[in-house]
Amino acid sequence: MTTAATRLNRRLEKTVLGRATRDGDGVKLTRVLTSDLQQRLDPFLMLDQFGSDDPKDYGGGFPDHPHRGFETVTYMIAGRMRHKDSAGHEGLLQNGGVQWMTAGRGVIHSEMPEQEAGVMEGFQLWLNLPARDKMCAPGYRDIQSEDIPEVRPSPGVQVRVISGVCHGTAGAVHRPADAFPTDPLYLDIHFEQDAEFVHPLAADFNAFVYTYRGQVKIVENMGTLATVDLHHMGVLRNEGEQVHMQARAGTRVLLIAGRPLRQPIAQYGPFVMNTRAELMQAVEDFNTGRLGT
Repeated sequence: MTTAATRLNRRLEKTVLGRATRDGDGVKLTRVLTSDLQQRLDPFLMLDQFGSDDPKDYGGGFPDHPHRGFETVTYMIAGRMRHKDSAGHEGLLQNGGVQWMTAGRGVIHSEMPEQEAGVMEGFQLWLNLPARDKMCAPGYRDIQSEDIPEVRPSPGVQVRVISGVCHGTAGAVHRPADAFPTDPLYLDIHFEQDAEFVHPLAADFNAFVYTYRGQVKIVENMGTLATVDLHHMGVLRNEGEQVHMQARAGTRVLLIAGRPLRQPIAQYGPFVMNTRAELMQAVEDFNTGRLGT
């Protein structure tokens, strides 16, 4: 049996700087994981970071819009946003909470700010569904901050476990592999002091880190350090058995990993299917009012 000290570390393949854009009704955000990386980071389709203390940057929110064929995971660091959808779900996403929505065969939803001042900050991750589940019934979970498990795997490090398992602690969303073949790991890692963090990663998982406070060092083999700067995503090579990080106090990093689906990706805006014909059907269903009913 290998120990953490003898496992091979994942190396940094490349870093990607997020692109400034706007979405919804003019919400200012940074798109980190873009369509050109979908196959490389399968099963993940998109990662956005939004954050501003100016209501002009977020006040319009995300009015009614459709989705089909994947899941959205919205993690709110600060602020309040109301979710409503055509399946009858409603929830208030607020500081530290997570909204996990399965669009499945189709849902129309809105995400609207419930504040007119102050900071609104968070992330939205798109997670692909296997072909067999793309037309499943829509689902929704509203997870409050106090329901997200936390663990301290090493001195000076606190980890919020949104999904997957971290050092024996199961996340807020943890389902059997036969029902959840991508087995996503989603960790929010806080370095409260200068410290190190080590976490095992399955050999077949695609993985990346995103630095949203400070700067993190990826410890490669033989002690080599590779840097992932603020607002950069670091794509980890598909070799090695663990990720090993070092960071100064105040650094915060997302670690996201999952088992690839290795299936075709056909996307048209908010619809993600496997074929062009399925996309055309999604558009037709939306235009004729069948999607989300």
